Amino acid sequence: RNRNRPFVLLGVNADPDRNEARALAAKQGMNWRSWWDDGRIATQWRVQFWPTVFLLDARGNVRFTNLRGRELEQAIEMLLREVEAGT
Repeated sequence: RNRNRPFVLLGVNADPDRNEARALAAKQGMNWRSWWDDGRIATQWRVQFWPTVFLLDARGNVRFTNLRGRELEQAIEMLLREVEAGT
């Protein structure tokens, strides 16, 4: 939906079995870049539960956390409009 817009989706997976995590991501059609975490990423970002969602703006600032559904879609659209408007 945001293919030609300034948007990037990244994932981090902390499942115990790295190969099982890859297989599940493929099965579910998760085609975005994703890293397997041995705990360092979760510690650095203070992740306390999975899934945790961080929504960053074009400057890399965390603007929203743990939004879901329509709220997440609206926040993404707002940030995209900001960057497309040059603000």
